[in-house]
Amino acid sequence: MKDVWKDIEPEVKKINKKKLIITTIVVIIAIAIIIIVGLYMTNRDVRDWIDRNIFRKEVEQDKAITIDFNETLNSNVYAFNKYIGILNQTKFTIYGNTGNKEEELEIQISNPIFSSANRFLAIAENGGQRLYLISDKSISWQAEIDGNISQIFVNKNGYVAVTITGTSHKAVIKTYSPDGKEMFTTFLANTRAVDISISNDNKYLAIAEVDTSGAVIQSSVRIMSVDKAEKDPTNSLEKTYKSEAGKLITNIKYQDKNKLVCMYTDSVSIIENETENELVNSNDKKITFQSIDLENSVCYVEEKSSGLFTADSIVNIVNADTKETKQYLVNYVAKEIYTNGNIIALNLGTDIEFVSTGGWLVKRYVANQEITNIVVSDSIAGIIYRDKIEIINL
Repeated sequence: MKDVWKDIEPEVKKINKKKLIITTIVVIIAIAIIIIVGLYMTNRDVRDWIDRNIFRKEVEQDKAITIDFNETLNSNVYAFNKYIGILNQTKFTIYGNTGNKEEELEIQISNPIFSSANRFLAIAENGGQRLYLISDKSISWQAEIDGNISQIFVNKNGYVAVTITGTSHKAVIKTYSPDGKEMFTTFLANTRAVDISISNDNKYLAIAEVDTSGAVIQSSVRIMSVDKAEKDPTNSLEKTYKSEAGKLITNIKYQDKNKLVCMYTDSVSIIENETENELVNSNDKKITFQSIDLENSVCYVEEKSSGLFTADSIVNIVNADTKETKQYLVNYVAKEIYTNGNIIALNLGTDIEFVSTGGWLVKRYVANQEITNIVVSDSIAGIIYRDKIEIINL
């Protein structure tokens, strides 16, 4: 019988060289990316080199987009949304992020105070009666108010609150709808209004108050229902939160999910689910700056000695939802901070570092002279010099 097994040759599997080469390259690239990402996350020198040379996050003076500017004309500069606005002699000129003039509005205000959120910008005469709401690049409405305007606030949907003094009451707060309709008025007979804020869902008005009539300062936060106030302002109080005697409240801000962040001179707390809990306590820390004017975060800058004559600035960013803290370190003493939306701008003298609330560098601006004045929104910044404004797109 013929042995059939002798006629069967073993099959040799051919290697697909092209596929092998492609797979090897992909694996090498993946490993390289993992290493680079790891170094970027953990090594400051590597991160600075990549930010400067690959991501192009560093902008030098005289190499940015500029707006011609003459500071001697008593101009007021403000950054909002994606624009830079310059108010000068009743003309409010709006520039885009390319430095081109996009609109010019007639604003009868000489000493302005500003408040912005989303595409809305409120402008009022500080100590005067005029109030304007701008939506994107046009005037939505304007109003004349009895009394002296001391403070304004606009939320991201265009609802406006105005604090008025110089009346028979200690303070009066008027609230307006996005179309300029006066919704209701709140009177404070014995306390001074320190700050005001409207919730992002337009349901609540919060008023930070200080009572100085007693031997010790008493701070409190009053929460008003907007719906109830429209029907009956005298019965619209939802709740009042009193702080410890002697604590001085300075700012309040509604963030998402109706969380109300309250800043005191020595701490930051958050009111949610009808309870107030402390987020930051600065009693045992050398805190140079703190801000709650951010999107769902608060930040504070802590100064720590790094040598005999040197110190670092540590930016601590606390997430209002998770309560987790992220840190960003700079090897200089911060001279000033500016915050808006998700951006924290650190003025380091001749440098400005723009940091996200995630704790990462967004842009670095390097000047050859001392920087004294900047304006910041969530997507644009302006570095103000005597004869020009340099635009930084964030």
